[in-house]
Amino acid sequence: MSQQLTQTQKLAQIQKNPVAQQDIYQLRRGWRLQWEAIQGCHVILYPEGMVKLSPTAGAILEQLDGHQTIADIIAILQQRYPDADSLADDVLQFINEARDNGWLAVKEVHCGQ
Repeated sequence: MSQQLTQTQKLAQIQKNPVAQQDIYQLRRGWRLQWEAIQGCHVILYPEGMVKLSPTAGAILEQLDGHQTIADIIAILQQRYPDADSLADDVLQFINEARDNGWLAVKEVHCGQ
């Protein structure tokens, strides 16, 4: 007898695995990335509030459109910031944290492959 997993159970399983470069994410439905001139930074707006982002976080989230893989995003950012030494690791770490914080919706996951 096969048991259907709830969305919470699926998310818990995904969060046990590191983000893979083939994965595709986007901001959660109802959440929005925008530049806040008054704050001088990108922010994520969501129904209950706002998250101020670092310049790096804003640059990464600008690329999360639900179509590009993490590898695509890393390649784009490496062209934009060629002197950034640990860019790929930084992007993967940030995506892991953003996903674990519940900021992202999964489009396609390859479970760390």
